[in-house]
Amino acid sequence: MEFAERLKTLRKQVQLTQAQIAEKLDISQQAYASWERGVKKPTQENLVKIAQVLNVSVDYLVGNS
Repeated sequence: MEFAERLKTLRKQVQLTQAQIAEKLDISQQAYASWERGVKKPTQENLVKIAQVLNVSVDYLVGNS
């Protein structure tokens, strides 16, 4: 599973909209959406924040585990 697909799946599992998770990450909804579309990748700092919000490890998030 690609990062973008994993990100979208995990977000849906925790029942958050793109806007809601973007707010928790203190970024725009458009920036978050670009990650889910695979257009851009988040910074390491944002990967850590995403993992915390989604309650998974960064390794799992990026497909290393």
